[in-house]
Amino acid sequence: MTERIIHLLTYHADEPMLFSTGLFLILFLGFTFIYMLLQRQLTMRLLFVTAFSYYFYYKSSGFYFGLLAVVTLSDFLIARVLAKHKSRWLVALSLLIDLGLLGYFKYTNFFAGMWAQMIGSNFQPWDIFLPVGISFFTFQSMSYVIDVYRGDLKPLPSLLDYAFYVSFFPQLVAGPIVRARDFAPQIRKPLEITGQMFSQGSYLIAIGLFKKAVISDYISLNFVDRIFDNPSLYSGVENLLGVYGYTLQIYCDFSGYSDMAIGIALLLGFRFPMNFNAPYRSESITDFWRRWHISLSSWIRDYIYISLGGNRKGKVRQYVNLIITMLLGGLWHGASLNFIVWGGMHGVALAVHKWVRENVFHHDKHYRSRGLRWILSILLTFHFVTFCWIFFRNRTFEASWTMINQIMTNFHSELFVQVVSGYWVVFAIMLLGYLTHFTPDRLQERFLRLLERGGVVACALLIVTVIYVVIQVKSSEIQPFIYFQF
Repeated sequence: MTERIIHLLTYHADEPMLFSTGLFLILFLGFTFIYMLLQRQLTMRLLFVTAFSYYFYYKSSGFYFGLLAVVTLSDFLIARVLAKHKSRWLVALSLLIDLGLLGYFKYTNFFAGMWAQMIGSNFQPWDIFLPVGISFFTFQSMSYVIDVYRGDLKPLPSLLDYAFYVSFFPQLVAGPIVRARDFAPQIRKPLEITGQMFSQGSYLIAIGLFKKAVISDYISLNFVDRIFDNPSLYSGVENLLGVYGYTLQIYCDFSGYSDMAIGIALLLGFRFPMNFNAPYRSESITDFWRRWHISLSSWIRDYIYISLGGNRKGKVRQYVNLIITMLLGGLWHGASLNFIVWGGMHGVALAVHKWVRENVFHHDKHYRSRGLRWILSILLTFHFVTFCWIFFRNRTFEASWTMINQIMTNFHSELFVQVVSGYWVVFAIMLLGYLTHFTPDRLQERFLRLLERGGVVACALLIVTVIYVVIQVKSSEIQPFIYFQF
């Protein structure tokens, strides 16, 4: 028994700490008990949460939690000096440390391989471990230093406050990317968890768990992964259905994590900004990036697009800035030609949409379609985004072309009924996922009000029901969140 407990509590690469595991549930219950005991002891509470957050990261990436400490300490000290002496060199030093760590762990093999190809050398990729969530906490820490330099934020008063902010475990490994200006004012406020916060937090945890463990994991294991692993073995209709499946899978996986992160933070008395807002209901690609991974898209806008000049240097430069920004956004997701193509396609689409909106239709940015035009706009945007996911999901550029070729030249529509009937549970779950995605917001708001009236009992019943459903369909294998790799 002792050995089993030690095994559970120590780091294992194939068993990362996930919100959807029983271990996290048990640890979180114990954590919450101590957290509430420290309700009136602010410093001890901050120390306790920070220590738990570092343990949480240790369970995800082992002793690479030292990187988190390096980024935290260096940026805290640099920001303190920046508040008194504005210096671009200090900002450059912060970027060198943060982007240097990110570049080494994430891009060394990519650029070394490119260089080897250019000089005709045989390159064997080095065995470099990618710490979970390094992109998220480095971007979060970088934004803090830049905001202090710009004068938009005062430095946090203590290293403990800053360590608490950077390491706060709900959003540590997969976002949302929380800005210091939004989070810092909450750190030293008296702990207060209202009935509305408790019911909303419970709802988000339950719905996030359902999205991840029921919808995303089930359709991934039982259909989507099989198609993407060997697209040439399947007909075009199966490949197309696999792409529709992945479109739903990545949304449910990532938004499910964000929902649980925001819900857990609410139960601890903290508010995070929304990270997803029904992105497949978007009327345009511009609207999509206002709804998808909102914390990252707004970060890229504020710290890359605006730094490049934004829309201040003429229309042509604005379009170029959009494309460069999205290319860098694609590269942020991974060192792969597929990600660069994915980002480039979105960048070009954003530039084209902006030009057409202003020069052909003469619409301002607040314009909204109506009726049939609204439906056609949503369908066009959805299918463009879905097409781009082909490059995002496949490991190689060749596999993406193989899948597209199968859809275009080897479709076999007569197999549709056979495929759907053979995988009827998968497609029933996919249908449920898409239908709930397009459910009007007012129905969700009504359910939340009912849940708030029901109090703790109703919230507990909801979570227990979802956990029961998860147990019935969950695979014995641990399915990490997709965005852990970024």
